[in-house]
Amino acid sequence: MNIYVGNLPYGIRDDELSNLFSEFGNVKSANVIMDRSSGKSKGFGFVEMDDGDDAEKAIESLNGREISGRELRVNEARPRGDRPNRR
Repeated sequence: MNIYVGNLPYGIRDDELSNLFSEFGNVKSANVIMDRSSGKSKGFGFVEMDDGDDAEKAIESLNGREISGRELRVNEARPRGDRPNRR
């Protein structure tokens, strides 16, 4: 399952994001999205977990959890076509 993680602290990196989710099960990948021009975090990322049940537990446990003064928003990632147009 692919998981969206929003409102991340700007200092968090891929390995820290992976460690955060690894307490709930096997993390296949964890990516903090970075701005191409500045190289700084955009404040969100994606985590892919092998097991759907583990992913659901992670979402339930981490959504709303405060990390470095920021309350995480965690939910199942939606495919690009399902997102509202931002224009």
